[in-house]
Order: sequence, then C-alpha cells, then structure tokens
Amino acid sequence: MNAQLRRRLEMAGRVREFLRAHKTDGVGEGLGLAKLEELVQRAEVLASQQRAGLVATRSTSKYRKTLRRALQSKLLLYLRAVGVVAAKENAELATQFQVPPSNASNQALLTMARGMLEKATAHKDVLVKRGMSEQLLDDLAKTLGEFAQTIEATRAGRREHVGASADLEAVAAEIAEQVRVLDGLVRYRFGDNAELMGAWASARNVLGPFKPKGEPGAGGSQTPKAA
Repeated sequence: MNAQLRRRLEMAGRVREFLRAHKTDGVGEGLGLAKLEELVQRAEVLASQQRAGLVATRSTSKYRKTLRRALQSKLLLYLRAVGVVAAKENAELATQFQVPPSNASNQALLTMARGMLEKATAHKDVLVKRGMSEQLLDDLAKTLGEFAQTIEATRAGRREHVGASADLEAVAAEIAEQVRVLDGLVRYRFGDNAELMGAWASARNVLGPFKPKGEPGAGGSQTPKAA
C-alpha cells in the first residue's frame, strides 16, 4: 500500500471515531456514518487481501530460489554427468541432458528440466547401469512438482495483490467523496464551535492529526490537507 493511500485510510478511521463520539449531537446518526463504516470495513478487508498476496508472493519466491539452486547445482548436473557416460553406449543420449543456462527464466527452466526427466525416465535402465541412482528421478520429479507449484502460487499471489490494490483505490476514492459530504454536515452542525471544528479539521487532515499553531509540540504551523 502506498503512503498516500495509507494516510487516507487512517484519516477515514479518525473521521469515523469523531462521528461516533458526537453521535448524540446528531452528526454521527443516519446514512452518513453508516456508509463510512461500510467503506472503512471494506477497505480493511481489501488491505488484508493486499498484504496476504504480497506475503504469499515473497515467501514462494524465496522457496523457489532454494529449489532452483537444487535443480541447477545438484540434480540436473548429476543427470547430465550420467548422460555423458551413457552416451557412449547410446549415442542418442549425447544431446538429451543439456542443463538449462543459469539465466533461464523459471518457466524455461521448468520446461527444459521436465524434458530431461522424461528422457531419463525412458532410458532409466541405461542410466542406472552407468551410475545413476534410482532415487534421482523421484527426487527430480518431486522438486519439479514443487517448483511448478511455487510459480503458480506466485501468480496467484500477484493476482490477489493487484486485484485488491485496484479495489482498494476505488474504495479510497469513495471514502474521500463520503468525507466531503460529511464535512458539509459537520460544518452545518458545528460551524460556530471553534473547538469542535478544530478537532474535525485535525481528524480529516490526510497528513495526520495536527495541533493548533503555537501549541507546544506542534512543530510549527501545518496547513491541513483535506481528503
């Protein structure tokens, strides 16, 4: 979530609390507060989905790097070495076990490694006779399966993150519109009450609550930025 969007949602929370606090004065009653409550709750759900998508993407990416290292530095190298020896008996195998380049994309690595596994399975007897552990093909198949799962999990996580982000932007825009409506209501009800209007201005300031100029700890004057 970008900083501007986060500040806008924090502002919505402060506005909600202000309206709740002054419900008895007639400001927080009716559709104004109910609509804002609905929008804030929706934004909170979307923010959670956005974070979940990002976390899923990062965690699967980290695990995929571990699997990739295992494929490129251990499993496929072993298979290639056995293939070179086996090619002396079966010339067809000479070009079947070429390890993908280190800069190959994840999908390219997966495709090429699956091809190597398929060929190795078809010529398992020859390869085992030339020194391949029978466990290698099982380990390779398992690793490739997990590698493929991380690719799909990353795609799903990105879809969730991007989708939630787009929806969150839309909800934030609705929140800004609703706060403008509520601003008119608050001004109508409390326009002559300087103290409450100051509290309201602080609540709806997107940059965060501020203190009146000259008050200790204010850190200088700050012009409030409305939603």
